[in-house]
Amino acid sequence: MENQGSDEVEKMKTKFLSVWHNVKYSWALKSKTSFSRNSPVFLLGKCYHFKVEDDDDVSEGCLEASNEDFVMGNVEDFRKDFGSRVWLTYREEFPPLSGSALTSDCGWGCMLRAGQMMLAQALILHFLGREWTWSEALQLQPLDTETWTTTAAKRMVASLEASLHGTQSKPSSNPGSLAVPQAQAARSAEEADAHLKEMYHRTLVSWFGDNPTAQLGLHRLVHLGLTMGKQAGDWYGPAVVAHILKKAIEEAMDPALAGISAYVSQDCTVYSADVVDSHKAPRAGHPSAAASHAPPPPQNNQSASAFTLPDSQAVIILIPVRLGGEKTNPDYFNFAKKMLSLEYCLGIIGGKPKQACYFVGFQDDSLIYLDPHYCQSFVDVSTSDFPLQSYHCPSPKKMQFTKMDPSCTIGFYSRSVQDYEKISQELSRVLQPSASDKYPAFTIVQGHCRDYDLSAGLTPEKREWPFIRDPRRTITTAGDFVLL
Repeated sequence: MENQGSDEVEKMKTKFLSVWHNVKYSWALKSKTSFSRNSPVFLLGKCYHFKVEDDDDVSEGCLEASNEDFVMGNVEDFRKDFGSRVWLTYREEFPPLSGSALTSDCGWGCMLRAGQMMLAQALILHFLGREWTWSEALQLQPLDTETWTTTAAKRMVASLEASLHGTQSKPSSNPGSLAVPQAQAARSAEEADAHLKEMYHRTLVSWFGDNPTAQLGLHRLVHLGLTMGKQAGDWYGPAVVAHILKKAIEEAMDPALAGISAYVSQDCTVYSADVVDSHKAPRAGHPSAAASHAPPPPQNNQSASAFTLPDSQAVIILIPVRLGGEKTNPDYFNFAKKMLSLEYCLGIIGGKPKQACYFVGFQDDSLIYLDPHYCQSFVDVSTSDFPLQSYHCPSPKKMQFTKMDPSCTIGFYSRSVQDYEKISQELSRVLQPSASDKYPAFTIVQGHCRDYDLSAGLTPEKREWPFIRDPRRTITTAGDFVLL
C-alpha cells in the first residue's frame, strides 16, 4: 500500500511538471519567427530565398501566406521541407520507464528527444531521400504562444479532474489523423510510389513510439542509458546521447534496420578506417531482411535498399565536439554554418545550457531549430492509422549563435564507402584551419583508432588542439573535454 501511494505521488508530480513546462516554455515563445527577405535560409543542406519587393523582414505569418504577388521565391518549399522533418517532443501518460514510475519525460528528456530527431533525419535520408516531403506538411496548424498556453491549461484541468476521480485522462482522438490508404484496383505509378513512401513514413515514426517495444523509442534509449550510469529523470549530455543512439541503432532487431549502423568519434577525431569498417555487410546475428513484413524501399536514386541484404551498410557518423569554454567561441560560428550547409549533414544536437534542441539550419547569425519542449499526449503507434500530425512541427524557431551551448554533437549520413570517401575529402577541406579559425572542431585521420597511442598524448599535429579527453573518465561525455 505504501508503494502504491508513492507511485500516485510520483504520477501527480509528473502531471504538474508537464503542465508547468508547457506554460513555462509557452511564455518564452514569440508568436512569430522573423526571417530576412534579403538573406538565404539554409535547411539541412538546402538553400531557400524569400525574395519580396519591399520591407526587410518576413515573419512566420508571411510563410503561411500563398499570395504569389507578395511572396516571391520558394517560401512554400521551405515550409513544406521544414514541416516534413520528424518532430519528437516531451510526451506524457506513456508506460512507465525502466527502473522508475515516470510516465513522462517532461523537464529532463529534451536531449534524448533531440537525438531521436537527428536519428529520424538519418532514416529519412536512408529510406526516402533528401527530396522527400510529407504531403500534409502545409496543412499543419501553427503553434504560437496562445496555442501552447491554452493546451497547457486544458491539460491541467483534465489532469486534476482525472486525479480527483481516480481515473486517467485519455488522449483525445485526432479527427485529422492520416489513415493508410486502401489498396485500389488501379493506381498510377506515381500514386503507388507516394503510397509506398507514406508507408515508410509511418513505419519510421512508429520506431520512435513511446512504448517499451519501439525500436528507437524513449523507453529503449533510457534502458540503454542505464549501462552508462544514467537513470530516467537524469540530464543527458549530447555526447552521451550519441553513444546511446549508436547502441540503439546497432541493437535494433527490426530487419528494416539491418542496413544501417552508427559510428561515434573519439576525442574529436574521426578515424577513417573505423568508419570504413562500419560500412561492412549487415551485422551478424541480425534477423534476415527476408523476414521483414515492411514494404520494400522505393527504387530510385534517393533510397537505399535496406530490406534486402545490401553489400554494405550505411553509417550514421556522430561527432561530439565542444566549441568553446563556458560559451561558444565566435570563431566556430562559421564552422557551424558550413556544417549545416552540407546536404549529408544530419544537423546538430545541442541547445542552450540545460535546454536541448535540434539545430537544422540557419539564416545570418541565427540558428533554426526544432524545439522538443512541448509536452504532448501519448500516441499509440501500434495502430495502423495513428495520427501523424503531432510528429511534425509547422513553426520554425530561431536562436542567436551567441546563445548556443558549446557542447554539441554533429551528425552525418554516409550511404557507402564511396560516399564516405567524398564526405571525408570535403570535410577535410572545410576543416582546414585559417588565420581566424586556428583550432578545428574535429579532425579526420587515416587508420584505425587503435593505431594511435592515445595514452601517450597528442601527436605534434594535434598538440594545439583546444580540447583533449580527460583520462580519468571511462565514458566520453559532454563534460569530458578539458581546456588546455
